[in-house]
Amino acid sequence: YRQIPVLGVNLGRLGFLADLTPDEAVGYLPKVLRGEFRVTEHVMFVCGLTDGSGPRDILGLNEVVVRAGPPFKMVDVELAVDGEVVARFLGDGLIVSTPVGSTAHSLSAGGPVLGQELSAFVITPMCGHTLTSRPLVDAADRTYTIGVRHAEGAWVVVDGQDCGPLRPGDRVTVRRA
Repeated sequence: YRQIPVLGVNLGRLGFLADLTPDEAVGYLPKVLRGEFRVTEHVMFVCGLTDGSGPRDILGLNEVVVRAGPPFKMVDVELAVDGEVVARFLGDGLIVSTPVGSTAHSLSAGGPVLGQELSAFVITPMCGHTLTSRPLVDAADRTYTIGVRHAEGAWVVVDGQDCGPLRPGDRVTVRRA
């Protein structure tokens, strides 16, 4: 995958990665065309899905969410880091987020805000059915695999876009792009 520079223009309210208003962007465009800009690099990921439709990869910037869907029963997933199972989660789901995505869904679920320059992912449980469920920050050069143990109605969502249903035995892998 090749990362392509993007000039962010804020058309909404927050403007986290889009500092320029539409009017400012028009005035800034000549500078961009002259090469007078700086590039900020962000961690991106590849989400590998191994499900009933076969293996596929999806490129993303914010987060991968394995979550409960209709009938909204708890999902039961295992998290493996570099092939070694490190945790099991029961609850509404699990979020694997980049530093850019750490200010979105992960933050709403109680995860930390990561500095944009960090080479890391944050794994945030959603409404875990436990007393000790905590977010985890770890290196972006590792491979994170979410194995679905029980998932009636579970879904995988990448950067806010539904990617499809998950069944027991399906795997979702997140690695740096």
